[in-house]
Amino acid sequence: MANVSEEVDRLFAAGEEFADAGQYADALARFLAAWDLLPAPKEEEKDAVPILGAIADCCFFLGLWNKCREAVQQAFRCGAELDNPFFRLRLGQSLYELGDEREAANWLVPVYLMEGRKPFATGAPKALEFFRGKLQPPRGGWPKGW
Repeated sequence: MANVSEEVDRLFAAGEEFADAGQYADALARFLAAWDLLPAPKEEEKDAVPILGAIADCCFFLGLWNKCREAVQQAFRCGAELDNPFFRLRLGQSLYELGDEREAANWLVPVYLMEGRKPFATGAPKALEFFRGKLQPPRGGWPKGW
């Protein structure tokens, strides 16, 4: 078991290096390999949620919208908090890209209300503009940076 854990850690670290360099296909291959090594039941493994988050992120940047959505949904089944801004963001963005604008807004609006524009800086800002245009601004207008 220790050898498996060490290999998962090694693959995850290698995936992070590739992701940091913008080499998302190479990163995704490492993260998927780390996921495959997790023993069953994967949902109970401490590394499940971080690996699935990394998979979702790579899939997002590669335009693999269904795979991004699936990774986030699996992360929720593995214990990721439903109010986690990162997972909400990636799920909402992938749903938007898949054409499910209403459901996308359900996931993205809370991120915007909690975090402002910052989480939307990388990736697809068009999703932000889509749902922001449907919101009523607060009294006095949107705060600076929102």
